[in-house]
Amino acid sequence: MNISDPGCASLLKSILCARCDPFSSELFTINSVHRPVPVLCNSTVSINSSQSSQLANDFCSKVWNACENVSILNSPFAPSLEGQAGLPVNSSVTKLTDLWQSKSDFCKAFGGESTDGSVCFNGEPVTINNTGSPSPPAGLCLEKIGNGSYLNMVAHPDGSNRAFFSSQPGKIWLATIPEEGSGGTLEIDESSPFIDLTDEVYFSSAFGMMGMAFHPNFAQNGRFFASFNCDKVRWPGCVGRCSCNSDVNCDPSKLPSDNGAQPCQYHSVIAEYSANSSAVEASLATTAKPLEVRRILTMGLPFTSHHAGQILFGPTDGYLYFMMGDGGGPGNAGDPYNFSQNKKSLLGKIMRLDVDNIPSAKEINDLGLWGNYSIPKDNPSSEDSELLPEIWALGLRNPWRCSFDSERPSYFICADVGQDVYEEVDIISKGGNYGWRIYEGPYPYNPPSSPGGNTSPNSISPIFPVMGYNHSEVNKNEGSASITGGYFYRSKTDPCMYGRYLYADLYANAVWAGTETPEDSGNFTTSKIPFSCAKDSPIQCITVPGSNFPSLGYIFSFGEDNRKDIFVLASSGVYRVVRPSRCSYTCSKENVTNVASPSPSTSPPSNAGQSHCQYSRVLVLFSSLLLLLLGVM
Repeated sequence: MNISDPGCASLLKSILCARCDPFSSELFTINSVHRPVPVLCNSTVSINSSQSSQLANDFCSKVWNACENVSILNSPFAPSLEGQAGLPVNSSVTKLTDLWQSKSDFCKAFGGESTDGSVCFNGEPVTINNTGSPSPPAGLCLEKIGNGSYLNMVAHPDGSNRAFFSSQPGKIWLATIPEEGSGGTLEIDESSPFIDLTDEVYFSSAFGMMGMAFHPNFAQNGRFFASFNCDKVRWPGCVGRCSCNSDVNCDPSKLPSDNGAQPCQYHSVIAEYSANSSAVEASLATTAKPLEVRRILTMGLPFTSHHAGQILFGPTDGYLYFMMGDGGGPGNAGDPYNFSQNKKSLLGKIMRLDVDNIPSAKEINDLGLWGNYSIPKDNPSSEDSELLPEIWALGLRNPWRCSFDSERPSYFICADVGQDVYEEVDIISKGGNYGWRIYEGPYPYNPPSSPGGNTSPNSISPIFPVMGYNHSEVNKNEGSASITGGYFYRSKTDPCMYGRYLYADLYANAVWAGTETPEDSGNFTTSKIPFSCAKDSPIQCITVPGSNFPSLGYIFSFGEDNRKDIFVLASSGVYRVVRPSRCSYTCSKENVTNVASPSPSTSPPSNAGQSHCQYSRVLVLFSSLLLLLLGVM
């Protein structure tokens, strides 16, 4: 830009780099006007702003004073703001005084008014807390917006306020999410699912539909995928190779039966479906036919537990990631056949598949693939020929809920269910070995039986958890159930929770927030966070007898919508993380003066007052589902 003055150059560099700020979407978005630069902090920004600490530095005036008479090639301060145009100019090399008559006019255009919003740029990264190690939030405030019980939630790829919810028996629904604080509830018609796969899905306490994923271009191509379990005795379409095979020195005829099932009677399946039709665009589709477009993968399971099953697309590479447990064993004890460490087994692994480039049947056979997908060229097998080409990471027991950080896609984080002592959270990296069954979390593990042999601790480089908890931390009498992984909180709804990783125990007695200090270091501290239900929750929350603690039942999963709000999917319903002030939690960063309260005329829906009897039925139905699925019974 040929800026000769170093002071002006430094300021302009910080302004241009503001596009990389975590709050860039807020810094550059003011109503509908396109902004070439962020909102510069100045004295016109509201003194009640959550960023008011930045106002001591009148940054807009500082920029004017440093750059007003400095020539800038292709200046970003050209008169391009609608309704706030500066002086006409014919040259590509300009000074601020060539474009704007005064500092006042300049800062009116680029500094914003007090009504424009609360986030402004003062030359430094906009941070929630810049005082070093932040203190944990006072608490997590929830509102209940639905009564249904779901295992998965995926935001609609079209960016709208809609999301897909799926159940373990095999149905997916399309729902509309109400505005936070509006008093509205989840708009979902249980009688009209988006797709019904219950004829294909085998559903029991440990089996069912485990995951769903929508192609990044779903709004255009209508492609979506379901991950579920099937029973080859009940469904002819349940056909595939057994994961216990000669490649991994395993003979299925020598495996014992498990819970009355023969080895590889049950399979894990990923199937592709389409929402496209001649009548409607995929983005507008409200239903899809339960007809497989393509079978992506089918794999027989040696036993009846630890088969995880979540699928999701990588936000930057567009590949499909598939989480698979170690397959369990009789009594669920210790991965006896050592599948997790076996590089020729897909059990206990995270896989990475290319579902956009489908090879021919001959290529699939020649490469020994498990279905209709190709292998990304940069998968770890390109560097470690011993690994099956599908494998992205290994050494996991039963990964239960993984997510990519929406602001740092390189942070791929998974919770992995423990055996006896420890529940862990791992940052997943290419080719990473997460230690199971040599280690359970950070602790050495000694399996009770080893018919499949052992792996020497010296032969691997284990990656230890970044977060987790001992079973004894949750309940001194019962211990933990199993971990439920969540998300990095990236919504502005609760600014005191921003940037923290939320996860929970299935028993719903505890929720943790992990804080990374410093950022990008991989060093996390965790705090158990109290949580409660907003008094103005659209649907009344049932509380634990004798306390104000909300009774969630079991926390099956978390969800994230297109606004980055976080949801808790529990056996008792769907809950959203809302503004802390609604639960009387103190958050110094919450701007409560500019937030409208829900209308007092908004009354809960007629089904809001659910009886304890109905919740009892729900809890009885789901009491054993994920307990067996995750391997805690």
